[in-house]
Parts: sequence; C-alpha cells; structure tokens
Amino acid sequence: MKEAYLNSAYGNSNLSSYLEQKTLSASPLELVAMLYTKAISEIREARQQLAVRNIALRSKAISKACDAIGELDGSLDMEAGGELAQRLRSLYRYCLVRMLDANFQQADEPLGEVLGILMTLSEGWHTIARTAADSPGQANAPSSIKSRVPSSATSDPVNPATPSHWESGIDASDRSHSWTL
Repeated sequence: MKEAYLNSAYGNSNLSSYLEQKTLSASPLELVAMLYTKAISEIREARQQLAVRNIALRSKAISKACDAIGELDGSLDMEAGGELAQRLRSLYRYCLVRMLDANFQQADEPLGEVLGILMTLSEGWHTIARTAADSPGQANAPSSIKSRVPSSATSDPVNPATPSHWESGIDASDRSHSWTL
C-alpha cells in the first residue's frame, strides 16, 4: 500500500514537496547530515542490488551515492576549514574512487569500506547538528562549532584507517578543529 501511494502522482508530489521544504528550512549542518544520510542509504541499496545481481539498479544507487559524496566535497570551505577540510576532501575523493572500483569490479568490499567511512563521519555530523540545534544561537553559526575528529582517522587519505580502527576508542578529547561550512 505504501509503495503504491509513493509511486502514485499524489504520493510523489507530497513526498517531493516535503523533501523540498525540509531542505529549504535546514541549517547548513543539517544539510550536510542529510547528504551523509542519502549517501549511506544509496550505498546500502547498491549492496542489496549487488547481492541480487541487478546491475542497472546497483549502478544507479552507486551513481546517487557518488553524487551525494560529490556534494559533500563541494560544500567544503577550504580556506576557512584549513587542515580538516583538506583531510575531508582527500577522504571524500578516496571514497569516490572506491565507489568506482565497486561498480567496475562488481565487488562488495569497496562498498562496505566506504559505508564504514561515511557512517563514522555521519555520526559526528549528526551529533554536531543536534548540538547546534539544541544550543541557542548556534544553529545559524556553524563557524563557532568545534569538532572532535581523531587526527589518525584521516591522516592517510590514500589508505585511510578501517572503520574498526576508528571505533577502537581513540581518545580525541585533547584535539579539536574548528571549521565552517
């Protein structure tokens, strides 16, 4: 029933209108969090389609995930973001290369790797967005928000640490970077 509604002209219209309003009213931090959510969702879809050997839908999902990652890369303010923005750019570009590898090789391993990277980054962005929304005066001032990103998490953009390494309990409480979107 839900699928029939969403596939109808009425359902698509309402969903499209809702997404448009949500996007237009989102803060810059919320927009970044939404892009992570979209990329992660599309990678999961690509993995499902790979498992059932649906080449067309797998390729479409990979393309959409690459679009979201490209938007994340394009949203970086390299001047204001400094070293963190440079590291994120390298990581996003690494993810794009791995997504192309996954599509070309029809392999799940690169998809799983990128999914782990994006889930780790997404968790941080969602936390930052929630913190900004909960703090009066912070929602519209992303430049004043501090992140806590372990420097080891993005220190080697050519061969980034695996997600299991990132989840090993690295204490980054003594390191922080400031950025703007």
